[in-house]
Amino acid sequence: MIENRVDRIPDLVTLRRVIISVYDKTGLENLVTSLMAQQKDLEIYSTGGTYRACEKILGDSAKEHLYRISDYTGQPEMHGGLVKTLDFRIYLGLLSEPFSPVHQDDLKRGSALAMDMVVVNLYPFREVVSAVENDSENARSNIDIGGPCMLRAAAKNFIRVTAVNDPSDYPLILAEMAAKNGAVSLKTRFRMAVKAFEQTASYDTSIVAYLSGVDPEVFKTVYTLEEGEYHG
Repeated sequence: MIENRVDRIPDLVTLRRVIISVYDKTGLENLVTSLMAQQKDLEIYSTGGTYRACEKILGDSAKEHLYRISDYTGQPEMHGGLVKTLDFRIYLGLLSEPFSPVHQDDLKRGSALAMDMVVVNLYPFREVVSAVENDSENARSNIDIGGPCMLRAAAKNFIRVTAVNDPSDYPLILAEMAAKNGAVSLKTRFRMAVKAFEQTASYDTSIVAYLSGVDPEVFKTVYTLEEGEYHG
């Protein structure tokens, strides 16, 4: 087993690049405008509806500061938005460790950029299964994949990256940045990491709880079952 041990990390990380991809857009306008007010050169990478919302918030300055993740990765989104952020360049940018020459080489090799913050909240799985009884297809389609992956990657690398999954934490982050010249402290990054792992663990638990209560016989009423074996 190859170990990749880190022995030196920054206390303060100044925000340069942030990924924002949120289902719940509560507080988004204040977050984006406040981040831009504190960091004039900030780059925001986004997807789908969040990109359009940020574009509207930023107005004329969007062309200088806002980037589609699909343009950055060079990979168009899968139809239905099923794959948007699951890309090697994204995870190079999230998991590369500070003060690591080999990771800097990895970033260059992959033409990737280090991301300093991820702002993500997840598809509303609990709300969907609570509101629509016995709709297994609606439940299945509302299982978020990319969001938890990005949150977990950012949280794992709290030594450099801030993982934000709760709009109620926006004011705390912004207040610290205002007090520290646009930087986020190790203490706050760690606190956000713990919360992100709590969120993804709870999210997966709710999925398991729902699926465990589904009788597979219900699929006969939800889907048309084709005869024979499927060959893709």
